[in-house]
Amino acid sequence: MHQVALLNSISAQHLLDVLGVGGVLLILFAETGLLLGFFLPGDSLLFVAGYATVAHNSLHFTLSLPALLVVAPIGAIVGAEVGYELGRRAGPRVFRRPEARLLRPEHIDKTRGVFDAFGARRAVVLARFIPIIRTLMNPLAGTVEMPRAAFTVANVVGGLVWTIGLLLLGRGLGHVNFVRKHIEVLAILVVLLSVLPILFELTRRGARARRTA
Repeated sequence: MHQVALLNSISAQHLLDVLGVGGVLLILFAETGLLLGFFLPGDSLLFVAGYATVAHNSLHFTLSLPALLVVAPIGAIVGAEVGYELGRRAGPRVFRRPEARLLRPEHIDKTRGVFDAFGARRAVVLARFIPIIRTLMNPLAGTVEMPRAAFTVANVVGGLVWTIGLLLLGRGLGHVNFVRKHIEVLAILVVLLSVLPILFELTRRGARARRTA
C-alpha cells in the first residue's frame, strides 16, 4: 500500500494537479540538473501537461499552454547546464568511487565511447529522450570535459525539441476520446516511444558497421 501511495504521489497527473505550471519548471530542473531527480517522470509529465491545456479535458484541471512553452524549456535547459557544471567541478571525484551504485567509474569510459560513436552534440540531444540517461548525461558531459559551447548548443536544441515536442503532442492528441479515457496508458507509451531515436541510431550504425566489415 505504501509503495502504491508513493507511485501515485510522483505520477505526472498528481504532480501537475498539486504543483501546476511552476511545478513543471522545478521538476524538469531537478530531473535534468540534479542526480537525485532521475526517478522523476519527465516524459509523461510533459505529455500530460500538454493534454491538460485542452479545454474540458478529463484531468479536472487546466494549464496554460503559453506558460508551459516558456517554463518547460527553461527548466530543462537551465537544469542541464547546472548538471554539466556539477560534473565539471565534482564529477571526477564523485565518479571515482568504486562502491557507488549509480555513479560508477566505468560510466566515464562509456560516455567517452558514446561521444566517439555518435558525436558529443548528438549524444547530448538524443539523451534527452531516454529516462535516467538524460539525468546522467549532463554531469558526465562535464566530467569528460566536453567543451562548454558545444554542450550548450546541444543542450538548447535538445531541450527545446524534447519539451515543446511532447507538450504539443499531448495537446494535439487531447481531442481523441481514447486519450481522454486512458491518459495514463498514453503517458507510459510516450515514455516507451522516447527511446526510439537512440534505437534507430544504434540500428543504423550497426548496419553500417556490418557493411564495412
